[in-house]
Parts: sequence; C-alpha cells; structure tokens
Amino acid sequence: MTVKVAVIYYSATGSVRALAQAVAEGAASAGAEVRLRRVAELAPDGAIDQEPQAGPIAEVEDLAWADAFAFGTPTRFGAPAAQLKLFIDQAVGLWHGGGLSDKPVTAFTSAFHRHGGSEATILSLGNVFYHWGSLIVPPGFTDPVVYAAGGNPYGTSFASGPSGDGPDAAALEAARYQGRRLAQITIRLRPADDGEALAATTSQTA
Repeated sequence: MTVKVAVIYYSATGSVRALAQAVAEGAASAGAEVRLRRVAELAPDGAIDQEPQAGPIAEVEDLAWADAFAFGTPTRFGAPAAQLKLFIDQAVGLWHGGGLSDKPVTAFTSAFHRHGGSEATILSLGNVFYHWGSLIVPPGFTDPVVYAAGGNPYGTSFASGPSGDGPDAAALEAARYQGRRLAQITIRLRPADDGEALAATTSQTA
C-alpha cells in the first residue's frame, strides 16, 4: 500500500534541510510517495546568505494531498521559526474543513546548543497537532539509532555548535528512521481499499 508523506521544513543554515532530506529518504524507503517542501522565506537577504534557497515552496495543498506530515524547523527561543508558523497558520481553512484530522504527524529540529530548546520546540508544535486532531508519531526510544543520535524521544534534533557543521551521521540516520517509522505507521493505520480487503479475505479463507 502506498501512502503520501509531506515533509515540510524551514532551514536557515542548512541543518534542518539536511534532516528533512533524511526524513524524506526514510519515508521513501518504506514505500511512501514523498513531497519535500520548504516554506517561504520571511527574513531579509542578509540573514539567510548561509542557506541556499532552492527547491519547491510548500503550499497548503501539500497538506491536503498528504496522508501524513513531517515538520522541521530550527528552534527559536524554544518555539518553531516564524516562517514555519506562518505556513501552519495558513492551513486554518483546511483544518476547519477537517482536512488535517486523523493524519499521522511527526517533527524534528536543530539548535545551536544541545540544551537550546529542541524538545520545547517539538512540544510547541505538538500544541498545533492537538488542535488539528492529528496523530502524533514520535520516534520514542524504539530503536538504537535514537540513542546514538543523543536520545531525543520527541523527534530527531541536532546541535550544530560553534563549528556550524551540518548533522552528523548519527543524526541523519535517526532522521531516516523517524521518516520510515512515520510511513510505516501511516500504512498500518490507513484502511485497505476494496481490492486489498478482498485479497486479504481470500488469503484468510484459502
């Protein structure tokens, strides 16, 4: 069964973009059709010179299309970046019509410091998901790769530190696992279509 996963992110320096690509790879490895989309930039050019702005821009239609979502953002004082929050706010019409409910969702982030607000940022996004009626899918402590990447059960997080280097191999592997887990759970939750249901019934009675 194919499910559709939208990976929506904002990245200022490239760290979240790298995590988003890994999440998308993980979801695709589980058989999902994936849309990887960045949200529109709001900051002045001088503030974003470090991060090449390339790739399709996220639209609310991407949320309507998807069976599941993954959201990525740098932490801003323990909350998501304004760019991602603006995109989320634009989904009010889709939310009001019930187009976001019952869909699995997960989140990931990056910060400068190890204790720079990563968990708070993901929990803050959780408030949005509660309002949407989405089904939050954290990585939890369900695989050794979570421990290897620092042990954040809420979602993959990476601390760039003074070097400004992008996510290390452990963080990228944890992000792939998170994307794969999201897709796998979405597949398990999605009702089978008539053909699949008939095939399952036939195999059980044969």
